[in-house]
Formats: sequence, structure tokens, C-alpha cells
Amino acid sequence: MFMSISTTGSAESPATDLGFLLHKHPGKVQRFATSHGEAHVFYPQAGDEVCTAALLLDIDPVALVRKGRGDGKGRGGSPDFALAQYVNDRPYAASSLLAVALRTVFRSAMKGACPVRPDLPGQARPLRIELPAVPANGAGEGGGPGMVTRLFEPLGWRVEAAAIPLDEAFPEWGDSRYVRVALSSDTVRLADALQQLYVLLPVLDGAKHYWVAPDEVDKLLAAGEGWLAVHPERALIARRYLARRWSLTRAAMERLELARLAEADDREVEEIDNAVDDRPAEEHGRAHGAENGAESAAANTAANTAANTAENGAENTAEPVQPRPPSLAEQRRTAILDALRETGAARVADLGCGQGELIGELLKDARFTEILGVDVSVRALQAANRKLRLERLPERQAARVKLAQGALTYTDVRLKGFDAAVLCEVIEHLDLPRLPALEYAVFGAARPRAVVVTTPNAEYNVRWETLPAGSVRHADHRFEWSRAEFRAWAEKVAAAYGYAVVLRPVGPQDEEVGAPTQLALFTTATEPAAVTTPATGDADTRMAATPEPSAPAEPAAPEPPTTSDQTTPEGGEPR
Repeated sequence: MFMSISTTGSAESPATDLGFLLHKHPGKVQRFATSHGEAHVFYPQAGDEVCTAALLLDIDPVALVRKGRGDGKGRGGSPDFALAQYVNDRPYAASSLLAVALRTVFRSAMKGACPVRPDLPGQARPLRIELPAVPANGAGEGGGPGMVTRLFEPLGWRVEAAAIPLDEAFPEWGDSRYVRVALSSDTVRLADALQQLYVLLPVLDGAKHYWVAPDEVDKLLAAGEGWLAVHPERALIARRYLARRWSLTRAAMERLELARLAEADDREVEEIDNAVDDRPAEEHGRAHGAENGAESAAANTAANTAANTAENGAENTAEPVQPRPPSLAEQRRTAILDALRETGAARVADLGCGQGELIGELLKDARFTEILGVDVSVRALQAANRKLRLERLPERQAARVKLAQGALTYTDVRLKGFDAAVLCEVIEHLDLPRLPALEYAVFGAARPRAVVVTTPNAEYNVRWETLPAGSVRHADHRFEWSRAEFRAWAEKVAAAYGYAVVLRPVGPQDEEVGAPTQLALFTTATEPAAVTTPATGDADTRMAATPEPSAPAEPAAPEPPTTSDQTTPEGGEPR
């Protein structure tokens, strides 16, 4: 099994700098032990203008049978082993064996580390990588030279891939499943090239010489950082790298989608996928305690009042204990359900569904025949799945619900065709400059017949005894609007997209500051005004970035507090 890496240079930047990058001296032949044989690194050519490093992997077929999955049985076993244990292509064709050897021999190079010349790893230099025999098994997925091109070309490589004939003396026999590959690039860093080969060689082979365990997902994502999430063939790569283990492939695709969304938003993954609070309960309570604490205080006051009345009343008979008043979150859900029933909606999309509290209420009403829950947070969707116990529901009931990952600031074809959409305590988690993107994605692109939006009423905050003056109710709220500000925003959106809007209070009314939550019910009225249509990506891309539509200036809002403990824009306090 053979692979060569070549580069060019000059007297000022000699090609032999490749030795610093690989941590292998050009003047030496080095040998490394692997679990299935020996790896040799040497330099067939080493000069200022051209330098070539070669990796020769000498596989021991007997060791491969004894230590590996030599019988070809089970997931991950090579299909060739079912024919012969000791005579096969494993010693010669580039496969997962070569990928493991790359990681063993060039571990520091793959990390981009070079303490002696720290400036070198960050520089792209001309590279040419040659692999004389690569298995490119199709298995119904379009193998051969075409697959090699589809995998490497999007990464910035110029690909030369030619099928190797079964026997050159008998061309009528056709081509074998092996491909001769040469990759050239002036822009790919060596560390990135090695990481890509580590992932894509087993993908091309379609098999691994070892059992594919759950930790292979972490290896895939670590080696694919920075390129795999945006690769057009990421689904194929994940499926074949993980030996078609569907549970692992699904987990990998969810995490890749999250990484793609984070990169598109120029944010860290942790900033998006944190709808489920991992902090201790005590700390969690302090961060979310404004509304909950006030509700508890109100409940305690009501209970104490009832008790005092019973004790000091004219009659000595004990009065029944008053039931606990509904929480503000419960009142919100009730108000949303009332609004949805009013519109006659049957197909409802809960956008920013969090852990599925509203979906649970929708399931109780048979008039809602199709329910879609969307959230950017994988952990929130997993929590919703557990809370709703979808796998235990009757088949007809479970068929009504679908959970999907997505960001609400991007257009999504899955949102089209619904009767109504709900944004329950979502908009305040977005930065104000990103709000027009959500407006277009929901009101312009998806365009349901009705949209229900709830958000806190900032004026009511003075009634929360546990909330310091000038603070917002949740650490991740980027703004909280007064009733006038919310009305101005709602009327602006309604006018821009052809909706009529009605505003309603939710929760106990206060004569001076109103209710703690405000609700807007949008219903389609006319065709939308002319709005800038966002540029779309490839037809195969489900979600594409959307530029903000033309719209009036944003209503003024309090400056959001700076916090390092953020939650997902589609998550937030209990809904």
C-alpha cells in the first residue's frame, strides 16, 4: 500500500520544508509499527525545487486475520474476506488501514503543529498526492472515478482519477473497481489534506477493518472540522465512513447540520445548541427565576389568603383549598391554542418548539392533524422526543407529529403549506439586526395563513419583585419590547407581508403596565408588498441564507445585556 506527497519550492522557500511539516527528516528512512504491519516513510526526491515524501504500508495478512475481522462477517468487515482470508487486496489497495497509518505516522502533521517552524502549517503550498490503487466501490452510490471527483473536488483539489482495467492484456474484461488517483492543489494546507484523506479513504473503500463503534462519530467530526459540514456529499461520507450504521449516521448528520448552521451564522455551536440548560438546578433557578419566582409568590399569597379566610371567617367550617392558579407559561399556551382554534388551523408548525410543551398540548386536540416542531437545538429536540414519548404513542397519534432541526433565520421549504405557525417566546432571543431575516423566512417564504407570536411585555417587568430594575427576564433575551414597540413591529410586518394583525394581552392585567405577555395574531389579508427575494443556494440545499428584506426601521428596544451564558434563539424559558 503506497502513497506519495510532493511539493515544489525555491531557494527562498525550499521544497524540503515538507520535512518540517511532516516531522520526518528527508535524509532518513523511518519505520513505524502498526497493529497490522509496518509503515515506512522515506523521500524518493528531496531538493529545493521538488520534494516527495512516500508512505509505504507493509500489511501482514496473517496479523490482519488474527487481530481484525478477517472472516468478513458483521458490519465493517471487508467483503473480500468472505472469499479468502489470506489472499486479498488489503495489503495493496488504499483503505482504512492506510487511514489509520496516516494518523499513526503523521499525527503531529494532522494537527498542524510545527514548533520548530510555527509559520509553516498555516501556509498553503503546492501539493500533489498520488495513490496508485484506491478501491472505489459504488454499491449503488455511483462509485469509480466519478465518486473520487465528487468527494475531493469540492475541497479545492484538481482530481485525476482513472479506472484500472482488470487485465490490460484483455481490455474486453472491462475495468476493475480500483482507481488510480492524483490530487493537486495550490490552496489546501497539508494538515487539512491529511485529515481529508483520513476520512475519505475509508469512504471510497466502503468498508473498515475494525468494528465501527459510537466513538467513530466523534472521530469523523473531529477530522472533518471546517469542511465536512458544508460538503455537498456529507450524507454519503457519513453513511459510508460509519459503515452504514444508521443510528450513528443519523447522530453524525444532526451534529453536522448544527455545525453548518453555526458556521453560517458565524457563531459557536455551543451558542446555538444550548436550549437544554445543563447547569445545576440552583443556578438554573437563579437565571430563570423572574417569572417563575413571581408566579410562585402569587400562588403562595393566594394560598395564604385562602387559609386566613378559612381561619378567621364567620363560619368555623374549613373551606376547600383553592387550586393553584395556572402559571404564565400555561396561560400562554392556552392563549395560543385559542388563537389557533379561532383560525381553524389543522396543520400547525411550532417554530422554536424547545422541549415540546406546546406540541404536547396540540396533540391533545384532534383538530390539529399535523404538527411540525422545529428547533435549531439537537438537545432540545431530543428532550422533546423524550417528553412527548413519541415512540410509545399509538401509530396514528405519532404520525401527527414530526420534529425537525432548522434555523428560523433561513428559508426552509419544509415550512411551506402549513395553516398556522407559532413563534412562542422566540423573537426576543434574536439580535435585532437578524429579525428581518426571520420575518422573511416565516411571513414571506413559508407564508402560513396565520402566525401567532408571543413575547414579553417589558413594561410589566417592574411588577416582578425578583427582577432587578432595568434587567430582562431571561439571560439570553436580546431585547424586550413595550406594548407600543411590539405594536409598531407587528403592524410593520403585517403591512410588509400582506397580513392583518390583532394584539391581545396574556396573563393578569395591570391597569398601569398591562399584562406580562403580549400576543399578536397575524392572518393573511392581501398579497404581500414587494419584498427583496433572497438569493438561494443549490437546489439540493434545503436551507439557504436569506438577506434581510426591505423594511421600515426597527422599533426602539432596550439594549440587551451582555452575557456569556446564552441559550438558543429558538429555545428559552418554559413555554
